[in-house]
Amino acid sequence: MHPASETMPRATRTTRWWVVALLFFLGWLFIYADRTILNPVMSEIGSEFGLDKAGLGLLNSVFFLVYALVQVPSGMLGDKYGRLKFIVFGFIVFGLFTGLTGIAGAVGVLFLMRAMAGFGQGFYYGPQYSLSGEMIPERFRTVGSALINSGQAFGISIGLIASSYIAFDLDLGWRGPFYVFALPTIVVGLAMWVFIKEPARPTPSAGDEPKPTVLSLFKSKNLVRTFVMVFCSIYGFFVMITWLPTYLNEVRGVALEDTGFVSSLAAWTSVPAALVFAYFSDRIGRRKPLLLIVFPAAIASILLLVFAPSMPLVIVALVLYGLTGKLATDPLLIALCGVNSPKAITATAFGLFNFIGMSASILAPYITGFLVEATGEWNVGFYLAIGLLVVAILAALGIKENRKAVS
Repeated sequence: MHPASETMPRATRTTRWWVVALLFFLGWLFIYADRTILNPVMSEIGSEFGLDKAGLGLLNSVFFLVYALVQVPSGMLGDKYGRLKFIVFGFIVFGLFTGLTGIAGAVGVLFLMRAMAGFGQGFYYGPQYSLSGEMIPERFRTVGSALINSGQAFGISIGLIASSYIAFDLDLGWRGPFYVFALPTIVVGLAMWVFIKEPARPTPSAGDEPKPTVLSLFKSKNLVRTFVMVFCSIYGFFVMITWLPTYLNEVRGVALEDTGFVSSLAAWTSVPAALVFAYFSDRIGRRKPLLLIVFPAAIASILLLVFAPSMPLVIVALVLYGLTGKLATDPLLIALCGVNSPKAITATAFGLFNFIGMSASILAPYITGFLVEATGEWNVGFYLAIGLLVVAILAALGIKENRKAVS
C-alpha cells in the first residue's frame, strides 16, 4: 500500500509480518462471516417479523449505513491516537451485538442490533490497512494485502455454509448462527491486542509540513477514480452476496439448505484469483491493465448468471464472478489507494476509500429488493450492477501510473 522503508528500525518491528497478516486475515474472516450468516436465513426472519424483500434489504442497508458512517472518523482517530486500540474495540462491540441479534424479539430491536454490529465493524478497515501497510515489508506488501483480503472470501463461505447448516440441518432456527459466531469473534479481537505490537509513530516537530486534510485527498485524480471504481465494484458484490441465496431458491429452485454452499462458490474461487492478480501486479508494476481485464469479465459472469439455462452454467457463472469480482479486485484497488495517499493520513484515506465503497453496500440490498418487489423480476437488479461496472471500466481507463509510482 503506501511506500515504507525496508530499513525500518529493528525496534519498531515487534511483530513478524506473517503474524500481522494471519490475525488480520482472521479479522476479515469473522467480519464477513458475521455479515453473511444473515443472508441464508432472511426468508425465516422475514416470515417471523413480517418483512418483505424491501424490508429485508433495508435490514442489510441499516447495518452498512452505520458501518459506512464510522469509516472516516475511525481512520482519523486511528491516525491520531493509535490504530490497534480502535480495531480491538470495534471487534469486541460487533462480536457482542452479533450475539445479541439472536435475542431480538421485535423488529425494532432486530434493526438496532444490526446497526450496532455495523458500528463495531466500522473501526476495522482504515486502521487495519494502514497498520498492515506499515508493518508488512514492502516486498511482501501486495501479496500480504491479498492474503489478508482472502479472509473475506473464507468468511463469506464459512458464514453462508455454517448459517444454512446451523439453522436448517441442525434445526436451530435463524437465531442459532448469531449465537455460534459471537464468542470466537470477540476472541479474535483480543488475540490482536495480545499478539500485535503497533510501531511507535514519530512525534510531529515544529518544522514539519502541515498535515494533509481529508478534502486534499480529492485533489488526486487517481484517488477519485479509485473511489469510483470501488463504489461500482462493491455495489455489484453486495447485490450478489445479499440476494444470491434467495435468488437461487426462488428462481433456480435450489433447496434452502443448499443455497449457502452454492453461493459460497464465488468466494472460494476468489482466493487464488486475488493472489494471482497481486503477483502479476507486482511483477508488471501496474494495476490498470489487470483492472481492464477483471471488470469486463465480471460483467460477463453476471450476464451468464442471468441467462444461464441450466444449473451447471449458473455454477460456471459464480466461479467466474469469484475469479474476477470484488474480492479478486480488492488488492488492486487497495494498492492504488495506498500508493496515491499521503502517508501522514493513510488510515483516514483508507477510511474514506471504504466509506465511499461501502456506501454501495447501503444502497445495493435495498434498491435490489425494491426493484424485485416493484417489477417482479430479478434481472433488473443485476442489470443495474452491470451498468455500474461499465462506469468502473471508464474510471480505470483514466488511471495514470508507472512502474516507479507503484509500491
